[in-house]
This record gives sequence, structure tokens and C-alpha cells, in this order.
Amino acid sequence: MILDNLSSLADHITQSGDAFFRGYVALGRPFLNVMNIIFGHLFDISLIVLTLLSMIYLFTTIYVMFRKKEPYKEVPLEGHNLPFVTIQIPTRNELVALKCAEKCLEFDYPKDSYEILIGDDSDSMEFSKAIADFASANGIKVFKRENNDGYKPGNLNNLLQHSRGEYIAIFDSDFLPQKDFLRRIIAPMARDSSIAAVQARWKFSNSDQNYVSIVGATIVSIVHRVALPFFNKRRRLSILCGSAEAIRKDVLVKLGGWKHGSLTEDIEYSLRLLKNGCKIQYLPQLECESEVPYKPKDLYRQQMRWAYGVISSIKDHFRSLFLKKNSLTLEDKLLVTYVFSGYLFTLTIFAVFIFGILKIVTHVPEPIQFGRFFYETAINLLWTSGLLITGVLSIKWAGSKRKTQDLVLGAVSYGLVTTYYVNIGIVKVLAGKHMPWFLLSKQGKANT
Repeated sequence: MILDNLSSLADHITQSGDAFFRGYVALGRPFLNVMNIIFGHLFDISLIVLTLLSMIYLFTTIYVMFRKKEPYKEVPLEGHNLPFVTIQIPTRNELVALKCAEKCLEFDYPKDSYEILIGDDSDSMEFSKAIADFASANGIKVFKRENNDGYKPGNLNNLLQHSRGEYIAIFDSDFLPQKDFLRRIIAPMARDSSIAAVQARWKFSNSDQNYVSIVGATIVSIVHRVALPFFNKRRRLSILCGSAEAIRKDVLVKLGGWKHGSLTEDIEYSLRLLKNGCKIQYLPQLECESEVPYKPKDLYRQQMRWAYGVISSIKDHFRSLFLKKNSLTLEDKLLVTYVFSGYLFTLTIFAVFIFGILKIVTHVPEPIQFGRFFYETAINLLWTSGLLITGVLSIKWAGSKRKTQDLVLGAVSYGLVTTYYVNIGIVKVLAGKHMPWFLLSKQGKANT
């Protein structure tokens, strides 16, 4: 009797399941078919955008590769009667800043024509004492703040009040300029009053350290070996990168100083300069050595902060920069868009991945055609590989000794994870969320 009842219950459950499946097929399948079409179109659109961006990066890489002539002839300042310059080194719990200061003390610039200021935002007396002792022994001024209110731009604004120079050169703590750096970076502004800022090229001492440093160096090398040179060759313009840069003090003061609390004060100020008709000169032959993150967490945080800061700056200035009439030409505006198009690239990668998954999930169930799947995937990767090719060439031009397969492996491993964090930074801006400043660990700091 019990067995009969169980058998009857099983039959009932089976019949109910069959009825549910028939209902799903009758009602749910048409809905999923519609969604599959929508996701398919969104996937195709995202793939087209990604392909176009890839082609643009390939084109600009080829352009920079074959157009060797520089639009600006670099001639260092000579003599001893040179303009007074203030060197600013903002730092927080970073004794490696003392290495940077030592390099600045070795400049071949007249010693009575420049001063070195260290902005100390350290929250440790151990760091502050070491900085103060070094500064006292070497004639360097230190300006200590009780906290790091406003982050780096807050530190820079504090130093600005004490800066006597007509020009200001700025170095992050891990940058190591060469002896002739000051004569070369000040020269464009000293000879041309329309130039309000100058940016030197970054190079990295630890780009080949591991896969993390490879990815970090590749990202920045694309900017310094392709994007900025292309911008400069087309219009003799650039953007500032936050270090190894020099600016006119009077222009900075006139435009209101650095934006308090900005996570990328360099980009925000660059956009203000450009829309006010000021020139920014890029010097690709003037290089300054620094480091890139070598720990995954530091790389992800750095790129997320940069993405947040850049998108925030573009959001703040979008209307006045791109929609309202200003001194920028259409080509200028397109070039500014191009310089920051890497963030559109990461968003589009995310869109391709998401819409591709949703397209597969909502597709009519059928046996997987592995041959077709891998063929189409390979074709899509080929069409969208422009930025990867640009990255490999850029870091090779920057002096990397790593094999090409190592560079590609780094890009498809840590590089893909990095795009996830970049997108988090972008989404946080669009959602109006706050992001703090992240202090990164670098090898130079660890060994100091």
C-alpha cells in the first residue's frame, strides 16, 4: 500500500515537472529568444567598438613608429643666470623620497637658482625625524602637516604657499632625475611664454621584476611611448602625469591651485590648462627613472585610483571642455579623448564578456560546436588585439628584456584582473561613491 502511494506520488511529481517544462517552453522560451537577440546585438556592438579602438591604437602605434621627427627641438638652458625654480617632493611615510632629494641636490643647475621643498604628510614620527634630519644636513626645507588632508594635491597646495620659484618642478618620492633634468625641463617654458607646463617621459627600473611589474610598466609605457607622443606630434600638446613635470607658478595660482582631494590632480589641472588655451609640452627624449608596483594588490589599487581620478576629472570638465566653445580645435578634443580611450577600452572588454555570457545562457539549448566556438573566439581576439600589440611594442621600446610570450602572459593574467579593478573605479565615479588615496609599496621604499 505504501509503495503504491509512493509510486503514485512520484508519477504526480513527474507529471507536474513535465507540465512546468511545457509551460516554460510555451511562455519562457519566446522571452529568452527575445533576450538572446538583444544580448546578441549588444555583444556585436561592443565587439565593433572594441575592434575600432584596437584599430586606432594600431594606427597611432604605426604613426609614432615611422614619424620620427619631433615637433619641438629640445635645447637645454645654458649659463648661470637662470630662472629660479622650486622643486617639490610630496611624500607620506616614504623614506625613498630622500633618494629623490639626493638626485635633486646633484642637478647641474646653479645652486643659488633653485630650492628643494619636501612636503611631509607622514603619520609616523620615525619617518618624519629621518626626513627632517636629512633636510637639515642638506639645506632642504621640510613642511610638515598634521594629516594628509586633501591627499597629494593638499600637500602640493601647502608647498605652493612657501615656493619662491618662477617655475615649479614636481617629483613623486620614487623618481630619480638625472643631473641635467632641470635645465632641460625648464627650457621650453623659459623660451615660450605660451607653454604653461612640461612633462618628461617616465621609464622604470623594475619593469622586468615579475608579471605584475610587467603589466604596470606596459600600461604606463603605452601612455608615454604611443599616446602622448602621438598627441605631441599632431598638435604639440600633452597632459601632465603627476611627476617628472614642471609648471609655471603664476598660471597655477591664477587657475586656483591644485584641486583639493583630487586622486589625479595632474589630469584635472591638465584639462584646466588645455581649455584655457595653455600649452603643455611633452619631452620624449627627457626620461626620468621610477618604479612600478610589483605586488598585485598595489597594481590593482593604483589603476583603480587612476581610473577614478581620471573619470572624475573628465566628468567635472566635460561640458566646458568638449561642448562649450574654447581654444581647443576639434582635433585637439579628439586627441584628448584618444589619450583617455584606454578606459573606454576596459569598459568595452567588460561589456563584451558580460553580453557574450548572457548571449550563450539565453540561447536555445543545443550541442556545443567546439570547432566553431574556438574559431570565432580566435577571430574576435585577433580583431581586438590592437592594444595588446601596442602594449608589447611599447614596453619593448621602453627597454624590457622579457620575451614576448612573458609580456602576453602578463597581459592575459594580471592584466585582465586589472581591467576589473579599473572598471570598479569608473563605476564608483558614475555612482557618486568616494574613494580614498592608496599608499603603494615599492621596492625602493622597502630597501631604504
